[in-house]
Amino acid sequence: MAETVSLRQVLGREKILDDESVSSRRSIIDTTTLQVLLIVFIATLIRSAFGFGEALVAVPLLAFCIALDVAAPLAVLVSITIAGIVVVQDWNKIHLRSAGWLVLPTLLGIPLGVLLLTSTHQRIVKGTLGVILIAFSAYSLIGRTPLELKCDSRGWLLVCGFVAGVMGGAYGMNGPPLVIYGAMRRWSAQHFRATLQGYFLPASIIGMGGYWLAGLWVPAVTHYYLLSLPAILVAVFLGRVINHRLPGEAFLKYVYLGLVGIGALLLVQAITGRL
Repeated sequence: MAETVSLRQVLGREKILDDESVSSRRSIIDTTTLQVLLIVFIATLIRSAFGFGEALVAVPLLAFCIALDVAAPLAVLVSITIAGIVVVQDWNKIHLRSAGWLVLPTLLGIPLGVLLLTSTHQRIVKGTLGVILIAFSAYSLIGRTPLELKCDSRGWLLVCGFVAGVMGGAYGMNGPPLVIYGAMRRWSAQHFRATLQGYFLPASIIGMGGYWLAGLWVPAVTHYYLLSLPAILVAVFLGRVINHRLPGEAFLKYVYLGLVGIGALLLVQAITGRL
């Protein structure tokens, strides 16, 4: 009889431990999901308000919560969703010709960027790009008037689109060259936001196709994406409100500050060697 009671006690303790283990795992899963939702919301809000800049938030922070090979495809799916909604919302504010001429050279620049990932010169290139972005933005922020393009320049479109492809293929940061072009064209906040999404939509779809072919579109990516959809929708519409209330001068200052942040990130990565 004593042995039977002892056995029951042991089994009871094991059940309690199992329940606590399951509860602990659920708590970890819930915490991770909340972190992902918060990061996606903030990144989407930045992208919706300014048209770019989520690369500083999304993948680096998501990589702390979930595997990088899940974080990167998730960020691209979020990008497609944001771009699709904004294109539907503000299609009449898109400079279609500019967006088209930026996408074409991007396709040529992406393979070079991918090759750069395995290059021994990656740190030098990162550092150079960082210095250029900081110098251009600082020059504009101190009151100097940067180059102004009164109309679309085929040459500048090709150069900025190609460099965007290289940066996208190597670092997942297509935005800075596009932002520089938009700043030179003096696009309004609304045209800036809409035109950049007209570029990001096809570019992100192509990028997601690459992840799918590489077998990186796994169930975990879809799981987190579907959970994030409500947060994405709220952030996109809130970002649109912010964007429409930003005066031209203030908007450009925020844009230049965003470029300084991206440039500083590239420079730090180049110096520390954390690629």
